[in-house]
Amino acid sequence: MEELLKHYQTKPLGEEKRYAVFLPLIAVNDEWHILYEVKSQHISQPGDVSFPGGRVEDHETLQEAAIRETVEELNVEASQIHLWGEIDYLVQGSRSIHCFVGELNNDNWKKIQTNEEVDRLFTVPLNRLKAEDPVYYCLEVDPLKSSDFPFDRIHNGQNYKFSQHSRRIPFYEHLEETIWGMTAQFTKCFIDILKKAEQEKEVLQ
Repeated sequence: MEELLKHYQTKPLGEEKRYAVFLPLIAVNDEWHILYEVKSQHISQPGDVSFPGGRVEDHETLQEAAIRETVEELNVEASQIHLWGEIDYLVQGSRSIHCFVGELNNDNWKKIQTNEEVDRLFTVPLNRLKAEDPVYYCLEVDPLKSSDFPFDRIHNGQNYKFSQHSRRIPFYEHLEETIWGMTAQFTKCFIDILKKAEQEKEVLQ
């Protein structure tokens, strides 16, 4: 058993699907911008702002999935995508979502011809996102409803304090498009990493 556990690869309990997205940085007039997508109306979550990405296939690594999905959605070459690294990932129910950050090498992002999953693209300067924190809104979840859950077997029954009765969801406001939810979480995570590195650099100087 000891040898078995030494080589066991951990994963989130209950994970059934894995997704990978790419947070693309592009250079615009010598300034870093983050490139965002607005989803088409005929796919899931129409009109939402997102990053290129999708489900990881069985034969793929997380990185390979992020690159493949970006190539498909933005109609760019894989050679234009330079992954720098992965930031913190999300676990939502039975799925995990991984986010890779890097550079999308493109001379003019406005000329990118996206596929049918993307309605349009827009960018936000990195410095603006560093200067404006997202606003968090609390989403209350309705009381649990179940016809077969054995509430009678647990202490306090239906009054048991289950977790995640409310969620704090970030919104980047006053931009060209509202960036919220998972995309805002990954954006905030990346910005926080940058700010922490800058603060540590200042301390050392």
